[in-house]
Amino acid sequence: MSSSFQSLLSDSQQRATQTAFVFPGQGSQKVGMLAELAEKYPSIRSTFQEASDALGFDLWQIAQSGEHLDRHLDQTEFTQPALKYPSIRSTFQEASDALGFDLWQIAQSGEHLDRHLDQTEFTQPALLTASIALWRVWLEQGGVVPKYMAGHSLGEYSALVAAEAMTLSDAVKLVNRRGQLMQQAVPHGQGSMAAILGLSDEQVVELCEASSQVGAGQVEAANFNAKGQVVIAGDAEAVQVAMTNAKEMSGKAIVLPVSVPSHCRLMKGASAQFSDALNAIELQLPKIAVINNVNAAVATNIDGLKQALINQLYQPVQWTKTLDKFEQNGIHYLVECGSGNVLSNLAKRLAFVEKVFPTDTVARFDDALQQIKAIEA
Repeated sequence: MSSSFQSLLSDSQQRATQTAFVFPGQGSQKVGMLAELAEKYPSIRSTFQEASDALGFDLWQIAQSGEHLDRHLDQTEFTQPALKYPSIRSTFQEASDALGFDLWQIAQSGEHLDRHLDQTEFTQPALLTASIALWRVWLEQGGVVPKYMAGHSLGEYSALVAAEAMTLSDAVKLVNRRGQLMQQAVPHGQGSMAAILGLSDEQVVELCEASSQVGAGQVEAANFNAKGQVVIAGDAEAVQVAMTNAKEMSGKAIVLPVSVPSHCRLMKGASAQFSDALNAIELQLPKIAVINNVNAAVATNIDGLKQALINQLYQPVQWTKTLDKFEQNGIHYLVECGSGNVLSNLAKRLAFVEKVFPTDTVARFDDALQQIKAIEA
């Protein structure tokens, strides 16, 4: 084992027989996430610092304000206009209007303030770090080690870090790169995603196939989230056609505010470069069983683990099948380890799930910690 892996799991920790952990993906981020928990548990901030050190930018700043404060005055693209017009504010304003950012602010403070939390290359490491920060606190507080883990989309990487298949520093750099490649794969505005409600999985697959035949591009099922809830992704025009067709079939369609169309063939172009990035890091088989997204199975070797992550870029998330796998293996309690409660809401209607526990506030976290200890005692 490489010295870069420092295990937080010990043989003395209580092991679950009917509890699984789930880790959320994009869409669960919110400005200020984990702020309350960080006041009580110092490991939250130290985990974010570890991730920030690996990435080279302040991830906690992004998570708390939604913004990324960068030093830019020493970069040529910002310095030259500032030097040319040092004393004329109106000229700086004209230049700022043309550039789309405040050139005078850069000239005076050397800083450039941008909204970053909803940009996928920053969203992904921020959410992963939030999940791992909560996981570390869970273990520090004597929390029960789950029988299974799974993560929705990006959350699969969080699950693999928690299960000690990859280090946090490697993972945040990997998902940062993943986000960059996903954004580059489809020019802004050309792709789209939408949630289709009230139709069966088969109906959604059929309407996507039909909608892809009208010359507006390709659209396909991207996330099988729950019975009657499937997310579609693809070319923006084709997604719009599919939404219209869904409504004509008495379904509902809601466009999603995302920057990239995930888990569809439009992402396949990013897979080769992502594969290179994945091969550059050290992987181990997880110490806790992690059910992957693409076929709802547990990888039995490193090559299978890598291939599942590569395929996940352009193949659908099989979340419904993942939950089925939990049921087949005697899981009755789910802990959502991360920001928000999206996955808790998806699971709480299922007959085999007796209770779900989000952990994104102090009250929720402490309640989950104590109740799972009692359940698994």
